[in-house]
Amino acid sequence: MNRIRKYLINGMLLLTTLASLSFIIWQQQKPTLYIIGDSTVRNGDGSGSNKQWGWGSLIAPFFDTSAISVRNHAIGGRSSRTFINDGRWQRILDELKPGDFVIMQFGHNDASPLDDTARARGTIRGTGDESKEIYNPITKKQEVVYTFGWYMRKYVNEAKAKGATAIICSPVPRNNFKDGKVSRADDSYGKWARETAATTGACFIDLNNTIGDEYEKLGADKVNTFFPADHTHTNLAGAQLNAEIVIKGVQGLKDCGLNKYLKK
Repeated sequence: MNRIRKYLINGMLLLTTLASLSFIIWQQQKPTLYIIGDSTVRNGDGSGSNKQWGWGSLIAPFFDTSAISVRNHAIGGRSSRTFINDGRWQRILDELKPGDFVIMQFGHNDASPLDDTARARGTIRGTGDESKEIYNPITKKQEVVYTFGWYMRKYVNEAKAKGATAIICSPVPRNNFKDGKVSRADDSYGKWARETAATTGACFIDLNNTIGDEYEKLGADKVNTFFPADHTHTNLAGAQLNAEIVIKGVQGLKDCGLNKYLKK
């Protein structure tokens, strides 16, 4: 009887080990949606402790997370340049695998100075190949700074080289109303995001205009309730609205593949 009990225990341990290995392999094979961007995508630690939320913290429930992992790597204060300089993009690249997705939204902080002593996070305006060598007072090193489009192309091309699908979003609009209309970035970062998607073959979601249109339907008084602290950062209700519009954008993407992971 002791020998039979021993065989049974060993058999159960083997089955448990095999099940654990199978789960680990399944998790490794499951695609991942990586989200990168600034504080309008993930505010603070993403928990809303400061009453401000980014849309990236609220989109996971729209996906079947038994079939795809959702990881929000966005962080406040970053531009398309400094997200790379911090090493954050490289850490994602090290994990990125065929079948994964990267959805990106930058632009709010790219208009900052190139070499100020506070953050030195700006990029050159446009999508060309222009560059400028500066002394970075934060890193205390010389640095070559490129255009917004150059950095966005880097994300897309490196993601595609890993077999992942890249999705560019134009930046969500700020709470800037004039005569009932929301200020758009159609001649700046919204335009450059669209152009970069077109030239690289990335998917594109025009958040700047789709959210701007929704804000105008709701009116300034209602939209003001979404921005308790300033004209850029939303509360939970505002971030939820933006997240729902992101998901509508995903639903409308053709030949992307991400929409098949949305909950029915």
